[in-house]
Amino acid sequence: MVSIRLMEIADYDQVIALWAQTEGMSIRDADSRDSIASYLARNPGLSFVAQSGADIVGAVLVGTDGRRGYLQHLAVASHCRGQNLGRDLVAHSTQALADIGIAKTHLFVLNDNLNAQQFYQKLGWFPRDEVRMYSFNSSSNSNV
Repeated sequence: MVSIRLMEIADYDQVIALWAQTEGMSIRDADSRDSIASYLARNPGLSFVAQSGADIVGAVLVGTDGRRGYLQHLAVASHCRGQNLGRDLVAHSTQALADIGIAKTHLFVLNDNLNAQQFYQKLGWFPRDEVRMYSFNSSSNSNV
């Protein structure tokens, strides 16, 4: 049986391993244990894992800037797909955001990750073609 619970930094090793083996996911230096610990501390009660026995089989990292929610790094282990775990993790996250007054949530999907795009569209998410994302990196590390 799989249960969904809040993500804790103690889950990091299993979560980062899951993210690393998930196709279409970009892992950066910003996903270090220290960075994720800080992220979870700044965004309490918003990120979740799906757990089967002692194993983490799904995870989603979620935060807010106070106006909008941001869903990141949703992953479900390949052997657990088709069980609605991804849908349930998204539902837990968007409900947790709604509970603190955040009604609108954004996410980023790599252009070539068609599976993720189709998944989110089935859940009622829609692409925002009228905006373009820009990034600025203040460090010399291009992998942040």
